[in-house]
Amino acid sequence: MSLIERFADLAVRVGANVQPGQGVVVRSDTSHLEIARAVTEAAYRAGASWVEVEWNDPLIRRSAVTHAGLDALKASRGWALRRIQEWREQGVALITLSGDADPHLFDGLDPVKVAAQPTDELRELRKNLISGNIRWTIVAAPNPGWATQIFGEPDVERLWEAVATAMRLDEDDPVAAWTERSATLAGRARRLDALDLSEIRYVGEGTDLTVGLIPGCCWTGGGGADPSGVVYLPNLPTEEVFTSPDRTTAEGRIRLTKPVVVAGQLVTGLEVTFHDGAITDVRADSGADVVRAQLDSEPGARHLGEVSLVDRDSRIARSGLVFHNTLFDENAGCHVAWGQGFAFAVPGGDAMTPEQLFERGLNQAGVHTDVVIGGAGITVTGRGPGGTVEILRDDEWVLADAG
Repeated sequence: MSLIERFADLAVRVGANVQPGQGVVVRSDTSHLEIARAVTEAAYRAGASWVEVEWNDPLIRRSAVTHAGLDALKASRGWALRRIQEWREQGVALITLSGDADPHLFDGLDPVKVAAQPTDELRELRKNLISGNIRWTIVAAPNPGWATQIFGEPDVERLWEAVATAMRLDEDDPVAAWTERSATLAGRARRLDALDLSEIRYVGEGTDLTVGLIPGCCWTGGGGADPSGVVYLPNLPTEEVFTSPDRTTAEGRIRLTKPVVVAGQLVTGLEVTFHDGAITDVRADSGADVVRAQLDSEPGARHLGEVSLVDRDSRIARSGLVFHNTLFDENAGCHVAWGQGFAFAVPGGDAMTPEQLFERGLNQAGVHTDVVIGGAGITVTGRGPGGTVEILRDDEWVLADAG
């Protein structure tokens, strides 16, 4: 089996865990044609009844940003909302191939229009993904543009080697390797649940952030399960344990240790200040305007929806590479995300209305932007009924396993 075939097989069998008779939607950039074909083939081999590829072309998006009005870019389409609802009703599996072919394509355009998205469509899709009603996975697909971002040249073969290592495609049995890694992450999540933490604090170079947690919040690691109990890994690779905080409590500042792509635009040297749970100041070497535009797009965008723990044992961290891809870079170090929180992080949250979740402290937004603050020197502590506990010291997981 070729490397691309192993990649596709992992995305189908472990990521979305496609079941016989299930419909599959593959969302792909036009630059990922060969990989999208391989994923389609793997899905049919797994027993999919049908596979549809939904294509995206950044140049077409650039035309829309250049010529369409802001209201048109933000307007949701009824047919698009009904399509997402039909995916849920039919039990569709969704596989997304990420990987920007040209991160500078939107340079020079109005950042407010670049950040504009159909909010209702994003909310509807995110609601179904987070609830597990649509089983899904996102995997990053190597391409020449992505390779150039990392290595300064379109060395796709070298990128495939790095991706293969991060995704454990170099193992004799990648499926078994991910089963083992997922169990480790799930064990860490159970240990954090047992501590009943009320807050978590990140301290590193340029970062000192304290975030309160929702009482009884649930930590997640190693994937999830849909309502029928079928397990899947939403992100491949994944190296994190995470939960959603109380949206009103973030206090302090963060300095990113990895660049981030926001609305298709590369942001570097980002520094963010929080007060009373909200982002109050943004500074960056590049891309600050598009971050501010996203934060101004709706009230919930300024509040945190996720806090996450990743240590240096991560294969992505050990590679020493900046992948310029959020899916990979967020799994190289601790990260937080402003925007939508996870209902499953709240005890009984899957049965609550958005209004009830909001009252419990869960953030609501159409965006969810992960930013990395971890790496060498990061220390993370938590506070609970037993006092302060050390979780990470100098980027190493030091919290004892549960007995």
